[in-house]
Amino acid sequence: MPQQPDSELLHIEHLVKVFSTRQGFSFKRFHAVDDVTFSLNAGTPEIFTIAGESGSGKTTLARMILGMERPTAGVLNYKGCDVARLPGREKRAWFFKEVQPVFQDPFATFSPLKRIDHYLYETARNYKVARKGDADTYIDTVLQQVGLSLQEVKGRYPNELSGGQAQRVSIARALITRPSLIVADEPVSMVDASLRMSIVNMFRELKDRQQVSILYITHDLTTAYYACDRIAIMLRGWIVEMGPVEQVLGEPLHPYTQHLKLSIPRADPDKAWREKVSLTELESDEYSRTGCRFAGRCPAVMDICRREVPPNLTCQGRMVKCFLYK
Repeated sequence: MPQQPDSELLHIEHLVKVFSTRQGFSFKRFHAVDDVTFSLNAGTPEIFTIAGESGSGKTTLARMILGMERPTAGVLNYKGCDVARLPGREKRAWFFKEVQPVFQDPFATFSPLKRIDHYLYETARNYKVARKGDADTYIDTVLQQVGLSLQEVKGRYPNELSGGQAQRVSIARALITRPSLIVADEPVSMVDASLRMSIVNMFRELKDRQQVSILYITHDLTTAYYACDRIAIMLRGWIVEMGPVEQVLGEPLHPYTQHLKLSIPRADPDKAWREKVSLTELESDEYSRTGCRFAGRCPAVMDICRREVPPNLTCQGRMVKCFLYK
């Protein structure tokens, strides 16, 4: 089994994922993830958020980290081991135990024909985390970490649970293997607004009590600001700003981050929300744009932005990809 280095849990450097799409009789390549670099420390659990609009590359990045997509180029190491080169047996026995997913739709995670506790027992058995006679006690302990109990879910089918309960069971299933990293892709987008903060609070408690790092993928800047320690803002495959969440969302530097922050509707009876943005109309143009991919929408655009790719710069304690700070 690979040994954990002292400094980094997850190390990503110049990561690239290229897809090809058919256009008529030809194929067009686009970089869904383009030159992404960041790391998570091994000794200090944290909630690290990847945020951005639909089509920014967040889910593709998550799928590569989970070993579900192979990178086109770059480095993706978990505890010093190249995830893409892990043999299938070792990936199943070690990596999939260490790194667990939580997906957007909890009901898509479970078959409607199987009782919900079947998945919990199966996970405990497959990864050998509890002896057969101790399985009930162990699973009940894990469920209590997410605010449930084995008595509440045993014998029930997924459709007998609320959306919040189903997502909590999904998180409990991930915790059964005692992971070091949970990759949560839009985990609160399909639950009621009243339940979102309870799930976000649960992530914070898991980080503090269970020492689990969480990679939180979201377009919801409100829960990101409340929950996470650091945040990376993605735009069409790039990370355009990254740093402590209080700095990045409190005083954003990149015009795109500023745009996202201003797009959060605020409760104000005197101001109607009128702005309409069709992201599907923008995606193809921005992915193929020469220079900065935000140039077409940026209020601070300069001539150089239309010609050259902006560099990754360090400014005010964070990374920002913008010519304004060169």
